[in-house]
Amino acid sequence: MPHAATASEADAAAPGSEPVGPLERGLAVLRALAAHPGPRMRPGDLVRATGLARSTVDRIVATLTHLGYLRVEDDRDVLLAPRLMELGNAYLTCCGLPDNLEPLAVALADELDESVSLAVPDGAGVRFISQSTRRRTMALAFQIGDLLPAERCAPGALFASDWGPEQLADWRARLRDDPRDAGFPAVPPRSAPPAPGEVESAFRQRVADARGAGWAADDQLIEPGLVAVAVPVHAPDGSTVCALSVVSHTSRHSARSLAEHALPRLREYGARMEAALASPAPAATPPAPGGPDTSRAAKAELGPEFLQSLTRGLAVLTALGSAPGGLTLSGAAEATGLARATARRALLSLQQLGYAAPAGEGRRFTLLPTVLELGYARLSRLSFAEIAQPHLARLVEQVHDSASVAVLADDDIMYVARVHTVRIMSVNITVGTRFPAYATSMGRVLLAGLPEREAAERLARASMRPLTRFTRVDAADLAEAVAQARRDGHALVDQELEEGLRSIAVPVHDRTGRVVAAVNVSTHASRGTLDDVRRAVLPALTAAAAAIEEDLAVVTERVRLAIP
Repeated sequence: MPHAATASEADAAAPGSEPVGPLERGLAVLRALAAHPGPRMRPGDLVRATGLARSTVDRIVATLTHLGYLRVEDDRDVLLAPRLMELGNAYLTCCGLPDNLEPLAVALADELDESVSLAVPDGAGVRFISQSTRRRTMALAFQIGDLLPAERCAPGALFASDWGPEQLADWRARLRDDPRDAGFPAVPPRSAPPAPGEVESAFRQRVADARGAGWAADDQLIEPGLVAVAVPVHAPDGSTVCALSVVSHTSRHSARSLAEHALPRLREYGARMEAALASPAPAATPPAPGGPDTSRAAKAELGPEFLQSLTRGLAVLTALGSAPGGLTLSGAAEATGLARATARRALLSLQQLGYAAPAGEGRRFTLLPTVLELGYARLSRLSFAEIAQPHLARLVEQVHDSASVAVLADDDIMYVARVHTVRIMSVNITVGTRFPAYATSMGRVLLAGLPEREAAERLARASMRPLTRFTRVDAADLAEAVAQARRDGHALVDQELEEGLRSIAVPVHDRTGRVVAAVNVSTHASRGTLDDVRRAVLPALTAAAAAIEEDLAVVTERVRLAIP
């Protein structure tokens, strides 16, 4: 169990010291990658964006790649990796709002048949922490983690009602430095800088109207056609902790008609959310004590290229999200396996950099929504194929044969991701290709992942015909092949789809353990026996599937991901 907090913990992150340098510089690199308009940057680009020395950038990239937060392609291109979403997930758990309020937001979206959002204040902006969207041609494109200018959205007028002089000064400075909102990639920039004072005058009026009415509207402030209505959600102490918004399109509602349609239900659900926040929360389970500081082993393995302070600082950040309400200094030290003084320096740095703050009487430290700026919105937009693709590429490098990912589509499998190998004789299949599930290794793995009765029904209704002289078409034989795949955890098909083609597949599970896809390697039958294929391919194939599952679990912890 964590040690009891001591009086000195209130001073654990008191101002007065500089942040830990490697942590500060590492976060700067992550911010630069997240803000870059393209998905990848070269080290030289990062040097220019951050002002850091090339050697420093190289060490940061090496460290973050070792942690799984970045990946490097073609030996030069640096990209954010899905595992980086661990940091944003830590904030979302720490703040407790999605866990308490998102079920109500989903229910409201279903009731109104409109998109519903939860947003929190973040400096002079508004950041989304939950999205319940409707599937329509004109769909809402915002993601969890997206940041909007306060003056261009409905929640901003609600949050600005609580601004003090310092926040107002920060907002004015941001407006002066970025009059076209170019620093907000989630919204279209203004076509031209507004006239001096025009934005502030209009925003002041909207804030006054929102304060008097208790709700605010966005009448196409973000972009033409988008309208929204929002109400505040208050904490038990009366402060506004988030805003509940209903968003629609002018093809369905004007701002006025949306308010008439949605405002009564918004107020009702806002009150229910406030009641949920006022209810005594169940006691949080203390995080399990951390093991030994693994950064020591990594430092010994990678030498001077590994930044131990950066790794420890990020470990403290994620530890703060191990339970709603954050952790004490002692709790953070125990959860990470770090010495108390090391954890204290990391907490100090995170506070100085605006990612954490003392809560309540200062004995606990919580994460701030600014953590979501570290690539969360960009990574939230990844498709399932984009998550799988780098792992397929690594698998192909290892086994020197083509690899694919497929899902069930009726009685077929459909390829959703593929990486070709470079051989004179190779298997030429493209994304979108469909084959009968009964005659493929991925099909048998996917059928094996279904309840036995459903798998049997699919086989019974399939129109089975011999595709080669090796194709199994006997129903009982195929049922046994599927059962064998279920027992073995893999399926190997020998020339049943096409003569000369041999394929081995394993399942891909989602975070609940359900089989959602299969990954395979295809090779020519002349390249060895069936046992040779298992020995040469199965370990790497299984590892690739596990890596896809790990990324998928991180991405879908808070984000709904459509798997074709």
